[in-house]
Amino acid sequence: MPNILGRELRRALVSGAAVLVFAVAFMGLPGDAPCAQIEAAQVGAGTPATEAGQGAPGHGGAPAAAAHAEEHGLSQKAVEIARPFGFPITNSMVVTWIVAIGLIAFTRVATRDMKHVPGGAQNFLEWLVGGLYDFLESIIGPHLVKRTFWFFATIFIFILSANWVGLIPGVGTIGWGHRTADGFVIVQPLFRGANADLNLTLAMALVFFACWIVWALQEVGPGGFVKELFAPKGESTGLLKVLMIVVFFAAGCLEIISILFRPVSLSFRLFGNIFAGENMLETMSRLVPGLGWLLPIPFYFMELLVGLVQALVFMLLCAVFTLLICQHEGEGGVATHGGDVSAA
Repeated sequence: MPNILGRELRRALVSGAAVLVFAVAFMGLPGDAPCAQIEAAQVGAGTPATEAGQGAPGHGGAPAAAAHAEEHGLSQKAVEIARPFGFPITNSMVVTWIVAIGLIAFTRVATRDMKHVPGGAQNFLEWLVGGLYDFLESIIGPHLVKRTFWFFATIFIFILSANWVGLIPGVGTIGWGHRTADGFVIVQPLFRGANADLNLTLAMALVFFACWIVWALQEVGPGGFVKELFAPKGESTGLLKVLMIVVFFAAGCLEIISILFRPVSLSFRLFGNIFAGENMLETMSRLVPGLGWLLPIPFYFMELLVGLVQALVFMLLCAVFTLLICQHEGEGGVATHGGDVSAA
């Protein structure tokens, strides 16, 4: 048992590092992200009084940003806090690195001296990995889980850890700002929840999309891939067979559109839930002056559950999408087309 889990953990470490490197590189790309364009449109639609109150460029920018932060709470895009050697570093990237380093360090410590009778960190890690393996095996089967477990386990553990680390006091409340009549206001937080950045969630979804294509071609081949999308299912003859060919070809075209939108739905679902949760905690902390430490507490427990559910949903959707394209003819289980899953 320790040898099996040790191999799985090492594969998870290697694959997790690849996922995180791609995600961090994607987050550091220059240019305007969609969320940045949305926020720019909101800033541009300010009131004339606000625009009149701004001075010359370079003098009124900070007050405008402060007013915008006070009015709208958490910004829709991550804040750039440094640019060493021309490489932009945002506050969400800092949290991503902290989570990645923490997971790698914990895994190395837990697997450094594997024992047949585990205890402490090794026991917890074996329970987590073994439970995930059995859970995924019951959904996608023993053959497919051996090929894909390294990715699904990595993505679940990373998303869950990032969601819960984003709830630690100090994330979003430590940074640069200014004093107002109501107290100190943070304008540029040093830390931001990793999954509250659309760049990271989209990067993870695109990595899964690439893996999904590779797994599908390995399992069913190019011909089976096309047949799974367009070939009519069941036995039919004559005019009915011609009708079924037309119907399933049209369904295959719709399925291709659904497949292309899967990275978008995966990324926006995770980003939207985590971003909304952080905004809710921000709002509750400022709702009643003097009770900002008390009101968010019940919602923290809810966000702990939301963080677990969203990590589980992301992993399960990836697993089911993979099963739908990789299951062979005659295998039971889920439906043949993935449109119903995308709409869930």
